[in-house]
Amino acid sequence: MSVPKKILEQVMLLPDNRAELADCLLASLDKPDKEIDQQWSGEVEARIDAYDRSEIKALKIEEVLSKYR
Repeated sequence: MSVPKKILEQVMLLPDNRAELADCLLASLDKPDKEIDQQWSGEVEARIDAYDRSEIKALKIEEVLSKYR
């Protein structure tokens, strides 16, 4: 039996910790990318500026989520 399969079998015995483990594993795959972070930062600033100039409006969370229900 391979090591990953052994680990998986042991993890499956711990149902209360599986979500936390999955989150940790997924986070370990996320490698920071400065270029992407800078692009997102620029996008955020542009949206805030547009909001401040009343070019866009904010929506209530209920309004946004209702589109996906």
